[in-house]
Amino acid sequence: MEINAATNDDLAACQAIYAHHVLEGTGTFEEVPPSVEEIVLRYQTITGTGHAWIVARDLSGVLGFAFFDQYRHHSAYRFTAEDSVYVREDVRGQGVGKALVARLLDEAASTGFTQMLAIIGDSENVGSIGVHASLGFQRVGILRSVGRKFDRWLDVVIMQRQLESRNA
Repeated sequence: MEINAATNDDLAACQAIYAHHVLEGTGTFEEVPPSVEEIVLRYQTITGTGHAWIVARDLSGVLGFAFFDQYRHHSAYRFTAEDSVYVREDVRGQGVGKALVARLLDEAASTGFTQMLAIIGDSENVGSIGVHASLGFQRVGILRSVGRKFDRWLDVVIMQRQLESRNA
């Protein structure tokens, strides 16, 4: 498995992976899969600000993708990033997500971020919670019943990790 910066050629595969999560999972609260064109716009927005969008791939193609962006777009949050990670269904549980998040931590720190947040859809999303915990994220909060998908109320788990000493 290799992890590299995503290119335009990877975005259709990213869209297909994400569409599966939208339609079948609760890790994202989107209910309608975005088009490839929408994924291209999201990619351009994130990479256009100097933030990372990465893919893991092997000979079978794109295994998963991840990106980070500033947590919120008020200037006070300029040192806090939020990650997103999605893995192809047939390779979940094989270390792809962990490798992607580990790379994002390095990428975010190298661009000046000092904190990384994971805003995890569904408190029963043990895979994502476990991946983040294994990389040093601490659970700092839970928002109860803030999303509704598949006819049930869903929580959001907030996890946080410091990236480097603050010198701002």
